[in-house]
Amino acid sequence: MKNIKSFIFVVLGFISFGIGVAGVVLPVLPGGPFFLFAAFCFGKSSKRVENWFKGTSFYKEYVVRLRENKGMTRKEKIRINLIADAFILFSVLYIDIILVKVMMIVLCLIKHYYFIKKIKTITPEEARIIRASLRQAAK
Repeated sequence: MKNIKSFIFVVLGFISFGIGVAGVVLPVLPGGPFFLFAAFCFGKSSKRVENWFKGTSFYKEYVVRLRENKGMTRKEKIRINLIADAFILFSVLYIDIILVKVMMIVLCLIKHYYFIKKIKTITPEEARIIRASLRQAAK
């Protein structure tokens, strides 16, 4: 049973990692949340895979900054929220169960509150400085 669970987490981790890499390249897809989910999945799968992921530049560039609550730029916050809102809107429009629609809208409002009030907004210049310091610390 443990091997099946580990395998599922590894597969989910690599799928999320792949989407995160695409998010780095594509301006409409946020990479950070997918890297965070990949880190969670790899951490649950095995220590060896978790250590590999923590050694990648993607982890150091995106996950560490969010995990240490260094903040996000306004552009990153808007991009992530717009994409998430599009998926939520799609779900709300195509689901016929009113309770699920209400829950999706409430979750959307909570998400916006969290991004606005709980995640610090930093300037692009601060983001560059933080990235540079995290790269230096990793060496």
